[in-house]
Amino acid sequence: MNGSVGIVSVERISLQWEVEQFLYYEAALLDARRFDEWLQLLADDIHYWMPLRFNRDRRDEASDTSAPDEVSLFDDDKAFLEARIRRLKTGKAWAEDPPSRTRHLITNVVIEPANAPQNADFAVHSNFIVYRNRMEGEVDLYAGSRDDLIRRTAGGFQIASRTIMLDQNVLLSKNLSILF
Repeated sequence: MNGSVGIVSVERISLQWEVEQFLYYEAALLDARRFDEWLQLLADDIHYWMPLRFNRDRRDEASDTSAPDEVSLFDDDKAFLEARIRRLKTGKAWAEDPPSRTRHLITNVVIEPANAPQNADFAVHSNFIVYRNRMEGEVDLYAGSRDDLIRRTAGGFQIASRTIMLDQNVLLSKNLSILF
């Protein structure tokens, strides 16, 4: 994110609107548990990653997340995400029976051209809050940011990679079975 506003073109405004609508649609699919449709929004080469967060002193602040080759909360490809969805549909995913109710709030969407060979790829940064309720007393609130590589294809946008950064480093929820 370069932080410069500059002159805004109609094309830039249109792209901002299109990407935001895509992210809102994705959130609606997740909240409605329409996971098969959600999977269609993912590129075949997706990398879906949520590193661990650490509390560090200021002098060590640059290393407050796990590295890509270290333990993470999610480090999934499309095949693994498809397997997670298939498992949810079996009725034997006890962490999601009864299923969670979620509300994904997406905000502060910033779009930059990606450093990729295709000019159809966009680096998209957004913030989120995900509210989760399950059973009578299980309530979780997740806040953080996402860095996505969104690809424009003939069929519409697809998410080619997603890095999810939670603001909290200690998760108090009983499980982490929802999608971000």
